[in-house]
Amino acid sequence: MSEMKELILNRFSEVFGDGDGARAYFAPGRVNLIGEHTDYNGGHVFPCALTIGTYGVARIRNDRRLRFYSMNFEKLGVIEASLDELKPDKAADWTNYPKGVMWAFEEKGMKLPYGMDLLLNGNIPNGSGLSSSASVEVLTGFILRDFFGFDVSNQDLALIGQYSENNFNKVNCGIMDQFAIAMGKKDNAIFLDTATLSYEYAPVRLDNAKIVIACSNKKRGLGDSKYNERRNECETALAELQLMVKVKSLGDLDADTFEKFKKIIKSDVRIKRARHAVYENQRTIRAVTALKNNDIELFGRLMNESHVSLRDDYEVTGIELDTLVEEAWKVEGVIGSRMTGAGFGGCTVSIVKDEAIDSFISQVGAEYEKKIGYAADFYVVEIGDGPCVLD
Repeated sequence: MSEMKELILNRFSEVFGDGDGARAYFAPGRVNLIGEHTDYNGGHVFPCALTIGTYGVARIRNDRRLRFYSMNFEKLGVIEASLDELKPDKAADWTNYPKGVMWAFEEKGMKLPYGMDLLLNGNIPNGSGLSSSASVEVLTGFILRDFFGFDVSNQDLALIGQYSENNFNKVNCGIMDQFAIAMGKKDNAIFLDTATLSYEYAPVRLDNAKIVIACSNKKRGLGDSKYNERRNECETALAELQLMVKVKSLGDLDADTFEKFKKIIKSDVRIKRARHAVYENQRTIRAVTALKNNDIELFGRLMNESHVSLRDDYEVTGIELDTLVEEAWKVEGVIGSRMTGAGFGGCTVSIVKDEAIDSFISQVGAEYEKKIGYAADFYVVEIGDGPCVLD
């Protein structure tokens, strides 16, 4: 991280005149190993923080101006705003994420006395589904706490990030992304009950295997995907079930209860959506048990089943993600592979034996490019900690 720290501090000085009083920070990206589209359905998820993420340099100003600069979007130059006019603005582009967090702090009674200069440089592939937006949100909250001494925990930072994305950026996301990033722990994934926010860390011991992320390079934005549509379908299905079954969320149902009452749901499409939410939650619980028992083969099979459900019942995969996963399944040494994130583009996550990684990347990469017409990118990743100051 020291090379990156030097790079971003130097760039900060070039962009904002000098680096006096500036501090460097990092917040990770995340990948969800299993438990997809369960977080807003009151189910369990199993994400982990990554060692790739968002680096930032920030400095307090003596006025209420905000100046933002991203090394990932250098053509946009410095984007300016004010703490006195925190509102979403299409022209403000990526800065709506940090602005949203500042707005959320103020909404929750934590007034920001001064503005700041903020430079970001992320090494999460943009639009990949590895939560670059949530990484920026948690990073911003972490910086505000560090600067102004607000009494908020890392879990609070996750909730503030979600609140800002829901209410400022109007993306109806669940809590998983921000929680995984704010609460990340090296070599552990987080088994999180999204209904209660109770969680436990589960060591991820991958003997002679690695997590490999394949980025489809099909760009998609959560807000303009069918994400909100899927969420509405699940909420309607839940409301229909609640006429006969005492449940607060789809995550409260086991498979037998769902099968018994599913005919109450008045649409075949909504039955499929709800079935995914129920069965995926049960799969996630089983997968964590498998990991605790060091049964990585079962964990991999459950990953595969998760993808099939996301493809057939939830219908959020698409040809790009299906190609990456179906080609991965053909490679000897792949323990499991599935899409991860909201879908409609983005990434897959695979657990691959060390000796198979090179052939996995070349074989899946070649077939993907042949079928889709452009290349995928591959990242062998490690599980890292949550946000930190770069000392």
